Amino acid sequence: MDKNNNSLAEALKLSIRGYKIWWEKYPAMFTSTAVCAAVSALTPYVGIYLSAQIINEIAGGRDASVLTRLVLVALISSAVLTMLNAVLTRWKNCKRAGQEYLRNKIYTDKLLSMDFCDVEDAKTQDMLSQIRQNERWSIWGLSSLLTNFDIFVKSIFTIAGASALTVSLFTLRIPEDAGWIVILNNPLFVVAIVIVLIATAIITPLLSTKSGSYWTRLNEGSKLANRLLVFFGFLGYNRAKALDVRMYRQDIICKKYNDNKNNDNFGPTSLIAKYGRGPMGLFASASVAISYVFTALIYMFVCIKAWGGAFGIGSVTQYIGAITALSGGVSSLISVLGKFNNNAPYVRVILDFLSIPNGMYQGSLTTEKRSDGKYEIEFRNVSFKYPSSNSYALRNVSLKFNVGQRLAIVGQNGSGKTTFIKLLCRLYDPTEGEILLNGFDIKKYDYGDYMSIFSVVFQDFKLLSFSLGQNISACKEYVIDRVTDCLIKAGFGERLNSMPKGLETCLYKDFEEDGVEISGGEAQKIALARALYNNAPFLILDEPTAALDPIAEFEVYSKMNEIAGDKTAVFISHRLSSCRFCNDIAVFHEGELIQRGGHDVLVADEIGKYHELWNAQAQYYT
Repeated sequence: MDKNNNSLAEALKLSIRGYKIWWEKYPAMFTSTAVCAAVSALTPYVGIYLSAQIINEIAGGRDASVLTRLVLVALISSAVLTMLNAVLTRWKNCKRAGQEYLRNKIYTDKLLSMDFCDVEDAKTQDMLSQIRQNERWSIWGLSSLLTNFDIFVKSIFTIAGASALTVSLFTLRIPEDAGWIVILNNPLFVVAIVIVLIATAIITPLLSTKSGSYWTRLNEGSKLANRLLVFFGFLGYNRAKALDVRMYRQDIICKKYNDNKNNDNFGPTSLIAKYGRGPMGLFASASVAISYVFTALIYMFVCIKAWGGAFGIGSVTQYIGAITALSGGVSSLISVLGKFNNNAPYVRVILDFLSIPNGMYQGSLTTEKRSDGKYEIEFRNVSFKYPSSNSYALRNVSLKFNVGQRLAIVGQNGSGKTTFIKLLCRLYDPTEGEILLNGFDIKKYDYGDYMSIFSVVFQDFKLLSFSLGQNISACKEYVIDRVTDCLIKAGFGERLNSMPKGLETCLYKDFEEDGVEISGGEAQKIALARALYNNAPFLILDEPTAALDPIAEFEVYSKMNEIAGDKTAVFISHRLSSCRFCNDIAVFHEGELIQRGGHDVLVADEIGKYHELWNAQAQYYT
């Protein structure tokens, strides 16, 4: 993050935009924080004022009834305010509980609402990584805004309450017979004292803010170091990498990045430490020193006026407490404004991320819910380039297929198979050409409605640490018989019978100790069952049996017609032997559709790519 050169006005505008994000998502955070901060800031003044009155009465009239009344009011108000503060603090803490989760949900909601092409864009991922690194570095960004809001509100009410109790300090006059001390009654002297006090209150937080700005300067240089620390420092906690870490002693690599002797980014010889011993430490020390000087000035001014007879001894405690709080409030306000300024660059990155527009056209047509299931998909001269790429991933692809077909997509790695599926599901729009559903460009259909006609099992599918039934249905509630039927069709029936809690068995052990660890092959069967449960007209399977053993793979393929039923099945696989159940095979090579037909026709074409691929694999089975 570059050094922040924005004006305070620009920083405040960015902060207000950040607050709008919090307000739109979680307004109760602001209400609870504001009320709690206001009551917390004003509470001490009740005690300061009543204590002063009690001391004045003891030093003056000593009226027992007056003292009794003042003491009772002080005790009751203290008890009530203590309970009120406790209630409000609990309310605020409850509303801000899980703040990190709520903050991450803002980013997740944005990712889920973005065009998928932008989600996969390297610029988006880099921006998101930068946001997370900033938060790990020193909780910059949205979290800092909430902390600053609490301080800001508290500062405002602190200043308001202290001002109300401090005004009379400057208006009460010393008796004229007090000698040279009456000079303090001169309005010019009063103005001078006020200016000195305000200047001191301003300089203190400015120095503190200047000290804190060095953290911002260090952010860019420490970004990579912090990223390495987070990755290598916690690699041992990652269950998915545990085997490789142990077998290949990857902890040795981690040590290189975690040991300050080899990579001193945060140790005693680092730039951070040098700043701490140098300007950052000097500015912080100067800030504290000036605050103590300011406190001494307060005591001198108040005590001299009391000595001259301007007010009683009890008022000394009131004025010292109030003006100290006033100074603290002003310092806190100026300090938090500096924090807004330091935090502005980090908020800007977040706002830029959340402001990424959706460029894909959102149609309005609804996809027909045809009882006969007749859907026709056509790729018409479709070409596609990924964002920031100059080469075509697909070029001039024309292809048509109808419901009920079994279409296999084959080809070497990088031939465009998965890209074809992403375009079919409209995760991307073609760079050139068009894709039609029943004669209409798919862009004209409602986006969510169009996607609902597909059930997909991608190569990098994800199962969650919820119950088996919830993973299949992708919902909290599910139809038991339907889930069971889908699992049986996917070849998971025997394993289901051994599950300790049946469909309520939790997958993995993240949340439940009796959760079940499943193998890669079992996970693929569950993913297939999930696609079947969705019951969409198009069933798309991207390497659905890569983790299955040969027998399990054969069982799945032998029942593929039963599994797919009257649905259109689009099947991607590197194993050409598994494509024989398909009545139509499309062969991709270097982004182009170069062959199409049935297995027997394609394998008989000795100069074709399919024949080459088939024989390359067949030698291992003959």
